[in-house]
This record gives sequence, structure tokens and C-alpha cells, in this order.
Amino acid sequence: MDNQDKKGPARRYDPLNDFLFYKVMGEKGSEPQLLGFLNALFAESGRKPIASLKIRENRALVREIMEAKSCVLDVSAVLSDGTLVNIEVQLRNRHNMDRRSLFYWGRLYTKALKKGRDYVKLPDVISVNIMGYDFPRGGKTHTTFRLREDSNRSLVLTTALEIHFVNMVKWRRQREKDLAGNPLHRWLAWFDAKSSPELLQEAKGMDATIATADERQEFVMLDEDAQDLYERRQKAEWDRASELNDALRRGLKRGERKGRKEGKLEGLMAGELKGELKSRLEIMGLIDKGYSIEDIRRELSGKS
Repeated sequence: MDNQDKKGPARRYDPLNDFLFYKVMGEKGSEPQLLGFLNALFAESGRKPIASLKIRENRALVREIMEAKSCVLDVSAVLSDGTLVNIEVQLRNRHNMDRRSLFYWGRLYTKALKKGRDYVKLPDVISVNIMGYDFPRGGKTHTTFRLREDSNRSLVLTTALEIHFVNMVKWRRQREKDLAGNPLHRWLAWFDAKSSPELLQEAKGMDATIATADERQEFVMLDEDAQDLYERRQKAEWDRASELNDALRRGLKRGERKGRKEGKLEGLMAGELKGELKSRLEIMGLIDKGYSIEDIRRELSGKS
């Protein structure tokens, strides 16, 4: 029995911790694994394989910024054909992802036009959002949006806008995980911190770029400063969840006293829905998964 067996399995860090994701996928030298992931993602939406890309490293991400709870750590790259790609990990529902995604897409799109240049010089911009909650609710594990004509879906207005959502909640619920036939499934198995060791080994054994990403992650986490920043970002996520649940608990208490009369969010949830839920933990779980009030109503009506 070797030392690893005596100590137990090595700690599995969460690849979707935004700091760690940036370090593994968004720094200079990370091109092979980023290229591998994007090609796996784009293959599902019919795009041709990317020949090469250049990472646009954000050198402003110093320690002080990294520690800020509100800091958005995104990964940005330029493809060989000039297309801009921006990747963001969003683990908690802030109930604004549709407009937020469009805002960041628009900002990247407009910033690309230099003064005095023609609009035709504007590049295509692709936004990739890896979601830790169920969004978009009606979508699949991987959902792609473009500008199309309503009655003729083959008629695309422009290739300038393309927005991808990778739904990790749907991935975990998905029974059939085709690692052998679907490169994106291999990446999602690696991204998912809850994947079994066997599934991880299978994914790494099938894709050299995933193995490279895994090695890069292990190397990054050897550094004590990196471990500290990783833990800070994890704590920020836990704090957000704790604040949400605390507000919900207070809302439940208010709802018992005020019910629907007040019309406040927490009171409405408690007064209107409390009796239909199995427990208070159930409503907390639904909120934490990203369900809105309307979503919870639909969920409950489907059970009745």
C-alpha cells in the first residue's frame, strides 16, 4: 500500500471555482486545454473546429481584486478567425443572467470597434456561460442562442451574436453520459466536482487536453497563496448561499405573521407556499437551485 492509499484519496478541488478556472483555463500557457474545451463545446452547435486561439490575459487580476466578492473572473480569447470568446462561470442565481449575459456580450462587441473603423470590422463575439444552477430552465445541458427569424429558423440575421449556456444541474441529472462519443461530456465530467474517481479517470484517459488541465490544476494548488485565494472564493460562494438562506428563514417568520397581505417576496413565499411544501428545507433547496417564485409555483402545481 503506497502513501496515497494510507492517507486516503487526494482532495478533489472544484474546477468551477472561478479563481481556479481562470488559473487553469485563462492564463498564458493554458491554450491547449482551452482550445480542447471550446472545440468540444462548439462541435455540438455545428461550428467547425478551431485551429488556434490567443488568450487575452487580464493582468489586472491582482490579489486585492481577486479577494473582492463582486469580482468577475472571466476567461477571454481570440480565435484564429478573429472571433472573440468570453467564458464566465456563474454558480449562484442572481436572477439576472439573461440580461447580464447580453450586457457582457454587448460590452465586448462594442469595445472591439476602434475609432474610425467601419462596422463591418466588428468581430463575431461568442459568450460561454457555465452555470451552477438550472438556467435556462427549459434548455438542455448545453443550449445555444443566435439571432434567427421566428418563422424561418434557418434564416440567421448575423453570426455576430452567439451565446452558450452549459447547465451543470442538467448535466448531473442526465442519466446517459456518453464520454466515449461526446467530447463535451468528458469535459463536464471533469468540471463536475462530484464526479466519481472512475468517471474522472475515464475522461482524462480519453482526452489529453483534460489530462493537461488536471495536471495544471494540481500544479496551481501546490502554491499556498493559490490555496488561500481558492478558499476565499469558495467562502464567498458559501457566504452568498448563507445570506440567501438566512433571508429566507427571516422571510418565513415574517410570512407567518404577515402572509400575503404585505406583498413582500419573503412573506409571499412563506404565506402562500409554506403549507404546500414538505418542509422549509425544500423551499431553501429550490431557491438555492435558482428557482424563482413563479418557478416554485409551477413546480408545486406539477406535484399536485
